[in-house]
Amino acid sequence: MLLQGKNTIVYGGAGAIGGAAARAFAREGATVHLVGRTRATLDEVAGDIRSAGGAAEVAAFDVFDESAVDAHAQSVVDGFGSLDVSFNAIAHPYAFGKPVVEMDYADLERDVTSRLRAFWLTTKAAAPHMIRQGAGVVLAFGGDGPPTPNLGGLQVSLGAVEMLRRILACELGPQGIRVLTLQTGGVPESLPGDMPQEAREEIARGLVEPTMLGRAATLADVGNAAAFAASDWARALTATKLNLTVGAVVD
Repeated sequence: MLLQGKNTIVYGGAGAIGGAAARAFAREGATVHLVGRTRATLDEVAGDIRSAGGAAEVAAFDVFDESAVDAHAQSVVDGFGSLDVSFNAIAHPYAFGKPVVEMDYADLERDVTSRLRAFWLTTKAAAPHMIRQGAGVVLAFGGDGPPTPNLGGLQVSLGAVEMLRRILACELGPQGIRVLTLQTGGVPESLPGDMPQEAREEIARGLVEPTMLGRAATLADVGNAAAFAASDWARALTATKLNLTVGAVVD
């Protein structure tokens, strides 16, 4: 198992992306600490993990509450001995379908600051523990990619996170901490369940069209890549993105 004995925190663990990563981490032997606002949905993912023979813990709180994030990270270390992987998969609302010049600045700013704040707070909470251990992995999800129209502040926010990820990799690397991004061109399975079927199909076609293999990444692909990135098999990788765009983004 790639992650035997490791402790991983997945922020947004009840979401499609976070849940996929959490299940893969647990499959590879990690104890997964699921974090989000709603205990019921977190418990569903934890139940799936436990039913498959894995280990999962649940903590429901607001990830934008710095003191709560810090206290939880400390509790993981106190109760389980280490904090080895921090994966920020918090989902953020954004003004989909609207040109940037038609947005209110407050909406653009919200897109950027919410995503950036979540990644900053969760990494800031994990870093002191990883520094003491001399090892750790911080994972982000998204990647900025080539500019695409009418995504509101989404790509602006992803670009901000990418710059922070590069800086963190540079600053934390000497302490043995790797910082990586999992980049996809979009995962059709992660589209909101309440989205009209016609809209879902149109977006899914748009995600597949630019790929080289004629398919988009799946949740299983994301989970497998996350487990690999978090493991010692990827110990030479930091300050970079794992390209899961199926060829939609070259290099």
